[in-house]
Amino acid sequence: MKVIGFAGYSGSGKTTLLERLIPELKQRGLRVSVVKHAHHNFDVDHPGKDSWRHRQAGAFEVVIASDRRLALMREFEVPTQLNVHQMIAELHDGVDWVLVEGFKFSDLHKIEVWRPSAGKPVQYPDDVFITAIATDAPQALPAATLRPVLDVNDPAAIAQWLLDNGHRFDYDPTLHPAD
Repeated sequence: MKVIGFAGYSGSGKTTLLERLIPELKQRGLRVSVVKHAHHNFDVDHPGKDSWRHRQAGAFEVVIASDRRLALMREFEVPTQLNVHQMIAELHDGVDWVLVEGFKFSDLHKIEVWRPSAGKPVQYPDDVFITAIATDAPQALPAATLRPVLDVNDPAAIAQWLLDNGHRFDYDPTLHPAD
């Protein structure tokens, strides 16, 4: 499996880019999974639904499956901050690419998504794990870089760049124990 992170501040367009990149990779016959960091009390089911009722009753895990999808929800008895490697370990073995949104300070190779209109600083000068920058304004980058600069509005080109450089993103779970 290959793993690449997408880092950037809120409002930079990470989710939009992934939303457009996933179909590009799927069209090339690849199976894609996403790992995303969420805020404290996010929820995937809704009050009154069976899964919600089971969780409210105290179930540690609830697995729901239909003929179209499977969802696993696990309740932590004490607040627990999973690292990205622990989340990747939860994924199915048959995935070709894992796109990681968030975890901007992780030790994964990452593409920094940066738009000057968001008014946030760049990270690439200080983060050795950033392997490329995706932006809509390459001329506005505040520091020179030898890293590839990709057009954030061209997901087909970004998908091709990932495939052309795929060997760089091979994930070895033994180097990143999920403990």
